[in-house]
Amino acid sequence: MTRVAILFDNFGPYHIARMRGASAQLDVVAIEATPRGTEYGWDKPAVPAPLHYLPLAGTGTLREIIAELDAKLTPLAPAAIALPGWSSRAAFATLIWARQHKVPAILMSETNGWDFARKPLAEWVKRRIVAHYSAGLVTSDSQAGYLAELGLRAAAIFRGYNAVDNAYFARTAAAAAMPDGLPEAFRGRYFLTSNRFIEKKNLARLLDAYAVFRRGRSDDPADWPLVLLGDGELRAALEAQRTALGLERHVLMPGFRQIDELPRFYGTAGAFVHASTTEQWGLVVNEAMASGLPLAISNRCGCAEVLVEDGVTGLLFDPHDTAAITRALTRLTATDESAAFAAQGRARVDAWGPDRFGSGMAEAVRAAIGAPARPSLIDRTLLDCSISLRGGDRR
Repeated sequence: MTRVAILFDNFGPYHIARMRGASAQLDVVAIEATPRGTEYGWDKPAVPAPLHYLPLAGTGTLREIIAELDAKLTPLAPAAIALPGWSSRAAFATLIWARQHKVPAILMSETNGWDFARKPLAEWVKRRIVAHYSAGLVTSDSQAGYLAELGLRAAAIFRGYNAVDNAYFARTAAAAAMPDGLPEAFRGRYFLTSNRFIEKKNLARLLDAYAVFRRGRSDDPADWPLVLLGDGELRAALEAQRTALGLERHVLMPGFRQIDELPRFYGTAGAFVHASTTEQWGLVVNEAMASGLPLAISNRCGCAEVLVEDGVTGLLFDPHDTAAITRALTRLTATDESAAFAAQGRARVDAWGPDRFGSGMAEAVRAAIGAPARPSLIDRTLLDCSISLRGGDRR
C-alpha cells in the first residue's frame, strides 16, 4: 500500500474514523500535532491498528517542529502528506518539511468562499501557501471552488473530507436508553441541539424562536422541550435568557457529553436543530442524520449544500430570521413529514462516511504523486523566509 501521513491538530473521534476509512486503501501514519489540546473537551480516543500513531510535542517554533518531524516522520518515508488547512503552526511547519523532503502535500479543507469577509492581503498570502500543495480534499462544490480560487488545480481537488463514523451513530442510536436526567416521557418528543456555547452558534436567537413556538402549547414539560447539549462561555447568559423567557421547565442544558453518550440523545430525541450564523461544515448534522433524526438547520452551514435538500432530507432556514426558525420547529413536529426527512437524510449521509473520505484521500494521493506542485520562485522564497521570520516565534 502507498503510505500517506495525515496530520490533525488534536484527535477527536471523527478524525480516527476518517483515518480508519483511509486505511482500507492506504498505509496511514496518523500525526497528532497537539495531543494535549483541550479546545473541544474530547476524551483522548484510542488510535487503533493499522494506523501508525505519531504524536508530536504540541509546542515549539517552526524550526523545532520541523526538527521533530525530521526525527520521527522522515524515517517512515511517506509518499504524500495530508494537512488540515493553512493556519495552524503545525500544518505550516509540516508543509515546509514536505517541501524540504520533496513529499507532495494534500490540502484538506472545509473552508467556503462565503464563510467570512475576505481581505485581499490575506488571500494573497493564502495563494502563496496553497501553491505548495499538489492536491486537495474537500466535500462540497463551494469548498472546491474556494481552493480553485486560491490556485489549486480543479482536477486535483477530490471529495469526502467531512465525515463521521455513520455506522457507529446508526447502531448505537437505534438501541439508545434515555439519557440520565431526561424522563421516558421525552422519548421521541424533544428538540436537540449540540454546540459549543459561543456567539456564532446563534443559541440566543434559537431560544427566542423556541419561546414563540411554545405559545399556545401545553405547559407539559414533555411537550417538545428543547435540550441544549454542550457548554461554553455563553452559558450564564443563556441561562439568564431562559429564565427571562419563562422557559425553565422546557429548556434543559445537560452540559458537554462525550461520544459514547451522544447516541443516547440522538436516539431518543424527536428532531435536531442547528442554527449557526456561520458554520464551515457542521459535523453534528452528519451525526444527527446518521442517527435517523429529522432536522432543520441554518442555510449558513456548509453541510447544507451536500446533505440537506430543503423539504426532502430536512429543512433549511435563515439563521437571522427568528420567525423562520419558529416555523421550522413547528414543521418538525409533523410526524409523517419528519419521518420522511429522517429516512431520506440517513440515505443521503450514508454516501458521505469514512469510506468516502478514504476513497477521496486515495484519489488525492495518486494525483499528488503523479503531478507534484511547482510553486513559483516567489512562493518558494516566501516559504523559506518564513523559517527565518518566524522560526523562533513561540507566540
